[in-house]
Amino acid sequence: MKYYGSCLCGEITFEIEGDFDNFYLCHCEKCRKDSGSAHAANLFSSSAKLKWLSGEEKPKTYNHRLEGHIKSFCPNCGSALPNIQMNGKLLVVPAGSLDSDVYLKPQGHIFFASKANWDSDLEKVDKYDVLPKE
Repeated sequence: MKYYGSCLCGEITFEIEGDFDNFYLCHCEKCRKDSGSAHAANLFSSSAKLKWLSGEEKPKTYNHRLEGHIKSFCPNCGSALPNIQMNGKLLVVPAGSLDSDVYLKPQGHIFFASKANWDSDLEKVDKYDVLPKE
């Protein structure tokens, strides 16, 4: 499979060639902080290859306290970007950074005990196709 992705401003584009091994929604405090949401949605691969198509020199990488919680991002727009971890053995791809469809469904919620207190019954919240005028 080939997947294509980019940052929000479009200065950085990339291609992923290969398959993803896992897809998890992580609720740990660090992932909630760096995603600004209820959870991070990350795809993992031990065999897929990352190729930068534009802006290869631009991504910044943050390794939280050198503990292995790693996030790469566009310094211009802040969008999350793929990165390679575990001494080159693991490709981590933020699912939202992909422009291509992903047919692998999340396999589970991880660090669920750390979820935000407001992250319950979200499927019951009203849904809108556009910003409501309320």
